[in-house]
Parts: sequence; C-alpha cells; structure tokens
Amino acid sequence: MDLSYWELKNWFTKVDYTIVGSGIVGLHAALRLRERFPESKILVLEKGMLPQGASTKNAGFACFGSISEIIDDLNSHSEEEVIQLIQKRWQGLQLLRKNLGDAAIDFKPFGGYELFLQDDESTYQECISKLPFINEILRPLFKADVFAKQVDRLGFQGVQDYVVYNPFEAQIDTGNMMQALLKKAIANDILILNQQTVTAYTELGSGVEVALGDFSFVTQKLLFATNGFANSLTQGAVKPARAQVLITQPIPNLDIKGTFHLDKGYYYFRNIGNRILLGGGRNLDFETENTTQLGQTEIVQKKLEQLLKEVILPQYDFEIAHRWSGIMGMGNSKKPIVSRLSNHVYCGLRLGGMGVAIGSLIGTELADLV
Repeated sequence: MDLSYWELKNWFTKVDYTIVGSGIVGLHAALRLRERFPESKILVLEKGMLPQGASTKNAGFACFGSISEIIDDLNSHSEEEVIQLIQKRWQGLQLLRKNLGDAAIDFKPFGGYELFLQDDESTYQECISKLPFINEILRPLFKADVFAKQVDRLGFQGVQDYVVYNPFEAQIDTGNMMQALLKKAIANDILILNQQTVTAYTELGSGVEVALGDFSFVTQKLLFATNGFANSLTQGAVKPARAQVLITQPIPNLDIKGTFHLDKGYYYFRNIGNRILLGGGRNLDFETENTTQLGQTEIVQKKLEQLLKEVILPQYDFEIAHRWSGIMGMGNSKKPIVSRLSNHVYCGLRLGGMGVAIGSLIGTELADLV
C-alpha cells in the first residue's frame, strides 16, 4: 500500500478495536463497542466489495426454526440446548428490529409455513404427532402456541393436505437491513474499509499486529466476525456451507405471501412482492457445498427449478431472473462460538444458517467479551 501520512494517521494509527467482517455480527459488535467505549477508534475490515458471507445474500427470513428443524435438532442436542438456541434467535430478531426499526428493514409479519412433500410421509407424521410437545416446550418463551396444523389453501402441488403454520415468523428486506446497519455504523464514527483481506496477525504484549498483505498496523483488540470463512481459526469447528438461491421475474396475480420451509429447512422460499425467491439444496451434495467459493451447480439449480415447476408454481408461468449464492458457517453443533482466542483476540462465529435471527445478539455478545 502506498499510503499518505493522512491515511496512516486517520485510519491505521492508535486503533483500539479492529473487527474482521462487516456483516450483521461485525457491525453489531462495532456498534456495541461504540456504546461501551464512546471515545475509541473502531475499524472494520471487509474482504469483499460488500459483506462477503451471507449478510447481503440471505433470503431475508426472520425465523428461528421450522418444526421439522427443531425436531431434527433434538436428535443431536439436548432439549435445554435447543430451547436456548431458539431463545437466542428470538432475542436476536427483537434486537435487530429495535436497533434498526421495522420500517428500515421492511419487516412483514406474514407468518411462516412448513410444507411436506407427499412422499415424505414419515417426517410429516412425526411433525404432526410431536406438534403439541414442541408447543409445550416453547410456551414459556412465546406465551402462546408457536405451531398450528392448517389446511394448505395456497394451491401447492405434490404436498400433504396440511401445513404447519407459525404466526411468529416474518420476512425482511436483506438489502435494506444491511444498508440501514452500514448507515448506523458510519453515523457512529465507525471506520469501514472494504476489499481488505487479513492475511496474518501476531499477538504483541499490548495489542495485535494485523497484516493486510505486505502492510501491517497495530490494534489493541482484534475481533473476528467471519462466520463461514473461519475454519482455520477454529480448528474445523466451523465449516463453510454454500447456499444457492434464485429469484423469478415478477409473476402477475401471484397469491403467495409468507416464508415457507421444506425438508427440515434444506429448502426455503418466500414472496418478494410478486416474485418468488427459492433457495437450498445443499443436502443433494454436502461435500461440494462445503466450500467458500461462490457459484452455482447444475444438480442444485435443476432441483430448485423442479420444485418451482412441480410444487410451488405449477399454475403459473414464470422465468428465472437471477441466481446467486452465499456462504454460511455450520458445524457439528448449532451453538454459536463466542470466545476469546488469546489475550487480545476474540471471535463470534458459527451462526448455523440463522444469521438474520442470531447475528445481532452474537455481535453484541462478542463486543461484551472485550
């Protein structure tokens, strides 16, 4: 870097807190640090032109887990762990709404639905039979039943006659949400530099030396909020998981509103106005989708198009307008990692595909570790 005296002085001298990652977690960590330390210099480094992981690429679901996901989680986590996870997701959604406001994020409480394919009779029967139990364990948190069995009135094909409805689920505009978060960070005197990749860091006696290629600077504290890109930081406890997504052109007279889940959350779709956004399919080829490379694969895209034609939009003519992907951070446990890595280095990672819900809370918890 050929930096001037002014650039070095204003951006890279006497840095108190450096956050790697400008997504939901990173910016909430920065805002919380600003609350706690009003006079500090806070620098956020982002390797992408925009947040590189999933914060600007997600489907905009304000959700905390469909009934089949929750039942599936109970097979690998204790009941107490699952309840704590849902509580954190719910608290995170309320924090996001409080911090940015419902108007700024285009919050729409249309409710959420889980559909079950006709050939997935076993999952359907398990979810219906366990619905009272799941409602019972969640009632202390929501003070009401979360899930209800309803007749499918939306004309989907090849699905069971009943869906499971969740009135607490909503949708947001992901782009508006991130723009509002970036504006708030800048208004709070948080410095954000894009297209900067941290290549190494070295712990010093009183801080951390951070390398950006052949340039380095010193910060008092270093916080990683890189989620799906944090494999090496956590010795493999966080694994990348690519999510592929597509969106249709506008569809006249589209009568679908809400957020929808299929197959334990591996597929998800929603309306955006009179378009349908559909994503998922990494369960078709886990090995290929455990990657930090953005892009699409034929096997997943064909499956998404098949679901649109045969299940979601059989009565509509539609065209695909756009396709993209994002990188999530998963692991053997869905419990997020918020920890101190060394004297001056911290991380907030492994959001388990629930970044919109849990990211604001994990960012706040990360800042509170300092």
